[in-house]
Amino acid sequence: MPRNNHWDQDDQKQYQHVHDSEVDRGQDERVAERIAAATVNKQRTREGRTLRQEQERRDQGKDDKKSNRKD
Repeated sequence: MPRNNHWDQDDQKQYQHVHDSEVDRGQDERVAERIAAATVNKQRTREGRTLRQEQERRDQGKDDKKSNRKD
């Protein structure tokens, strides 16, 4: 399983499930790993849980605070 500190327990569980399913279907181990990781990352992107999306939200919050500040 990839060492990804940004995946929560549910992401890791999903990865393992997809990986095991792909291996059971006859996929090569490395192919199964790539498919599983891509599946988890795709889901995280849909839910807005990637590092880039989190950073954009933080940056947006900073911009909002600046625009609400009285000069």
